[in-house]
Amino acid sequence: MEVPGLGVVEKDESTDWYFSEPIVISVLDDQECEVVLECYDEDECKEDFHVAIANFLAATPAVLREADEALFTYYKDYEQYWLEEGNAPITTAEELWQRVRFGAEPMVSRGAHGDEAVYVSVECGCDWEVEHGLQIVFKNGLKVNKLGPFDGHLTNVNAYDDESLGDVIYRSYR
Repeated sequence: MEVPGLGVVEKDESTDWYFSEPIVISVLDDQECEVVLECYDEDECKEDFHVAIANFLAATPAVLREADEALFTYYKDYEQYWLEEGNAPITTAEELWQRVRFGAEPMVSRGAHGDEAVYVSVECGCDWEVEHGLQIVFKNGLKVNKLGPFDGHLTNVNAYDDESLGDVIYRSYR
């Protein structure tokens, strides 16, 4: 099957997910990734997927930098453990981004609850929180709407069942 922006995709029969051929993703520091589509076959508005994919593929690292404050707050929540390991404090978001290892399979899926937008979720590793890593979610492929430890949720509204978190990129546990 061919998907606009991705070209020919292959279906994994065990998950029903579609995988693209490896393509360079600018927003992820030009990393080669296989873009994954979840629940694409049954979606009634595939055009929403196509728009989110096009937006995500056109995004630059500047989109990530718009989430610097949220990323730094996430780090500060775990800084105590980072320092206990004998590491020097991280003082800038730029340093944090250098300690992120982007996942190679961005997942494109429609939110099941709430606004039902299409999101691109990237599971990453990060040095300061090795156990849970970092999840970065792009709403409609355009901007970061959620980041923090990987929990599989596409929005903080869904993660915490709290409508007041609609504009919150990272919900601090403090």
